[in-house]
Formats: sequence, C-alpha cells, structure tokens
Amino acid sequence: MSLPHAILTALLEKPSSGLELTRRFDKSIGYFWSATHQQIYRELGKLEQSGFIRALPSAAPARGQKKEYEVLPAGRAELAQWAAAGQDPKPMRDPLLLRMRAAAVIGTGGLRAELERHLALHQGQLTKYHGIETKDFPPERDSEQDRLRHLVLRGGIELETFWIGWLTEALATLGEEPLDEAPPREGRPEK
Repeated sequence: MSLPHAILTALLEKPSSGLELTRRFDKSIGYFWSATHQQIYRELGKLEQSGFIRALPSAAPARGQKKEYEVLPAGRAELAQWAAAGQDPKPMRDPLLLRMRAAAVIGTGGLRAELERHLALHQGQLTKYHGIETKDFPPERDSEQDRLRHLVLRGGIELETFWIGWLTEALATLGEEPLDEAPPREGRPEK
C-alpha cells in the first residue's frame, strides 16, 4: 500500500495535478519508489473516492483541464498512521545476484558485460544524486524537513556507493577471461 502513501506525501508537499505529480515522481520520489503514470492516475482516483484527497475547485471548468489535488484531513491522518506503523525490512530480490549464482553453476559467459553495464548505470545514478545534493541541499538549508529529505537522498547515495564497490569487486573476482564451463559439482566425477 506504499504508492498511495507516496502520492499523499507528494501532495502534502505541494498540491499538484496528475501530470505535475508524475513529473515530480520522475524527479524525486521515483528514485526510491517508482510508479508508472497510469498507476499514479489510477491511485489518484482511488484516493479521491476514499475521501483522502479532493480536486481543487477551478475558476472556469473546461474540458480537458487538468485537476489539481490536495490532501484532506482524512488523508493526512492516514499518512500519519502509516508513517508511524512498524514494518519489517523486505528481503532483497535482485535478478543480477541470481544471475551470478546461476553463473557459478553454468559458467560465466556474458556475465562480465552485464556487470560492467550495471557498474556504469550505478556510477551514472551516483553522479545524478550528487548533482541533486549540491543543488537542493546547500549547508544553509537546515530545517528538520530538509534534513530528513537529505537523509533519504544520502541513503540513495550510500546504496549506489555500495553497488559500485560491490560490482568493482565482482569484476575483479571474475577475472579477465569468462569461464565457459561450470565447475564440477562435488561428489561427481569430471567428464
């Protein structure tokens, strides 16, 4: 149920239309909680039906005009209750880790290129996060809200730093030449 809460958070930060909200997701919340535009629009409808948000009245309603939404007291209460509730960490499910486990069994052909591609993606994301940090969190921005938002970004920076280090180690462990065959399984004679 986290997408509705992500939307409530974004709307409490700033009332927005669905289009503005999807753009904001692409630039901030989407880095750690992704959603398609269709999912966001569908959730806006559900949140409105639940009485958590409402469309702001417009001066001159027109066909095709974008609705701007705001959070109602019931939505704020729902978000506060959700934010205060406990939740266990989710187990990690990463296809790359599963591919590496499979490569240990069937051989590593093609794995190096995939690891290098992932390394480049994580390096690019880290560069993007550092740019956001420089632009959005100068030392003079020190309110509690800014410190919490910066902490979320720092979490992303630390995760990208971890992946870069881990992928660098994985590439070094893999060595230069891919193994074409799986190692023999214990207890089974080599052919």
